[in-house]
Amino acid sequence: MAKSTPKKRAAKAVPRNSAASTRRKTDPSRSGNPAAVRPATARDWVGGARPRTLTLALAPVILGSAVAHWFSAFDPVLAGLALAVAVFLQIGVNYANDYSDGVRGTDAVRVGPSRLTGSGAAKPRTVLTVALVFFGLAAVAGLAIVVLTQLWWLIAVGAVAIVAAWFYTGGKRPYGYAGLGELVAFVFFGPVAVVGTTFIQTGTAPFESWVAGVQLGLFSAAILLVNNIRDIEQDAQAGKRTLAVRFGSVRSRIVFVVLLALPFAGLAWFLILFPAAPLAFFTLLITMPVSLIVVTARTPRELILALQLTSLAALVFAAALGAAIAF
Repeated sequence: MAKSTPKKRAAKAVPRNSAASTRRKTDPSRSGNPAAVRPATARDWVGGARPRTLTLALAPVILGSAVAHWFSAFDPVLAGLALAVAVFLQIGVNYANDYSDGVRGTDAVRVGPSRLTGSGAAKPRTVLTVALVFFGLAAVAGLAIVVLTQLWWLIAVGAVAIVAAWFYTGGKRPYGYAGLGELVAFVFFGPVAVVGTTFIQTGTAPFESWVAGVQLGLFSAAILLVNNIRDIEQDAQAGKRTLAVRFGSVRSRIVFVVLLALPFAGLAWFLILFPAAPLAFFTLLITMPVSLIVVTARTPRELILALQLTSLAALVFAAALGAAIAF
């Protein structure tokens, strides 16, 4: 019988070290093997909903309801349903974004918190199902508003909102990949949300709601922009042409500062009508440091902090101005 060559003897020796070999193959920090990724926990799913972004849903309802209260038409049931629509829609778009970016491979190079789909912690179909469930819950709450108000044309508005939420990163040509995300965020989490909340309670769309809607729309656009500034290099690699990618880092940071400054210019109108409106200027104690952070930031961690503080600023602004209007 022919003698074993050194190569064959080496091959036979592998099983003795098979345990170490298996560990190397299944260590996600070394190989990125999806089979070795820890399954998503309840905490991961809560994180996937991106709770810090929910101020985008809460703030417009606060201001829209404050204007309704000023008109002596505040309806807690309708306000609650409007909040449900906004929150469920926001959570739905967050999970849909997780799913779409994950299956496209965009999240493979992200620098922010890991995502359910992109990290392999959850199956794409499961994440998609959860997104659709929340879209469904938003639709149910919206239908309840329609039934109570008999404003049947609102069904079309709701349908457009859900379609816009899905095609942010979903579909063959997502508008979020074309640099239109901030514009859509401005429209739907600004004027549409604020004026819509006021309208279902009062049956009118007063000028104050439009001004407040523009103010919150600017905050919403700023939140999305700073998020995209953080991912600017990774998005460019993945072919995601966000506004930040199109403008470049320096110009995007300047635009962010402008977006945070403009809402305070809009306070001029409210100062005429409401003595307590200057309370909203206290939000500058948050927005001014945030602007400085974004202008000087060099690490993703700094921009994540800026995103969190911008989200908080939107809520504080809405609460302060809402209190001035309602009381």
